[in-house]
Amino acid sequence: MPMRLTRGWIEVDLDAVVRNARAMSARAPAILPMVKADAYGIGAVRVARALERLSPWGYGIATIDEGRELRYAGIVRPVVLFTPVDLADLPSARDAKLTPALASAEAIERWTSIGGRAWHLAIDTGMSRSGVRWTELSSLDALLRRNPPEGAFTHFHSATLDDGTQQEQEQRFEQALAALPARPAMLHAENSAALARASKSKWSLGRPGIFLYGVDVGVAGVQPEPVVSVCARIVEVRTVAAGESVSYDASFRAARETRIATLPVGYADGYRRALGNRAHALVAGHRAPVAGVVTMDMTMLDVTDIPAAVGDIATLLGSDGDERITIADLAEWASASPYELLTGLHARLPRHYGGGDAA
Repeated sequence: MPMRLTRGWIEVDLDAVVRNARAMSARAPAILPMVKADAYGIGAVRVARALERLSPWGYGIATIDEGRELRYAGIVRPVVLFTPVDLADLPSARDAKLTPALASAEAIERWTSIGGRAWHLAIDTGMSRSGVRWTELSSLDALLRRNPPEGAFTHFHSATLDDGTQQEQEQRFEQALAALPARPAMLHAENSAALARASKSKWSLGRPGIFLYGVDVGVAGVQPEPVVSVCARIVEVRTVAAGESVSYDASFRAARETRIATLPVGYADGYRRALGNRAHALVAGHRAPVAGVVTMDMTMLDVTDIPAAVGDIATLLGSDGDERITIADLAEWASASPYELLTGLHARLPRHYGGGDAA
């Protein structure tokens, strides 16, 4: 870890990303790793380059600009654009050699008319977010005969739950596929949780996402390796008397003479305001409670019983000695989703990569 990183930084273990992807690869014929939202805040280009050693079928993104970034970085595999785009933007997707997800007659006709090549049919089996409803494929029959898709897919809304809805959606997906003029070559449905539940996928591709980045998907026996750490250096240490307050609204008042360490990282860096008075950081292998409200640029810790000095490293996410703070811990303390926390790690914090192509 370079000493020059004196404010705060994100450490990313690219080798752990690859090992997590390999665990997902063992459950599907091929994988389509999701690297949308800058690889869930980790860094899409670095992640994709690291994953190239596994020869994934392609990559999944959400915006045309995300696709362009991968193309500019030299990624030549298929890049599937999963979020619907305006018809006027389809030429840009074509120029970037992206594979769009289409679900309307207007979009399919437009894509074909501008010389677009491969595309995937989005089928809604219950997510009610995008795609053609599984019962309405007949409305596209003639068009699909003239312009067959390379692939078709759906998305499970509750793959982390053992409530029967995944099986219901799979049945609907099969019903939809049976209604197509021809079965597409590439079929995909399973996200990280669904892949973790499957001993072997019956579809062409698996679409792992959050699991790649070290987040547990709640399936016993299938655990990802940690990928991300967030660290900061202590920039001030002060002593406050019993009864004195710390941070906005005086929500923290010292019960005794208390040593407070200040970190130059706050919610503008993605460390949520809601973590105030709830979360812990790790200093010298000990848990230091967050004292008071997390502010835009600074976070305060109670280090009364911890040897801490200016320049020492505090770990906000990750491990120090025998202690570890997981993304699940932060999510619980912040009453947020791990997805939100990862994607909220802003570019203001520099990323330090280890493994993969980091050299």
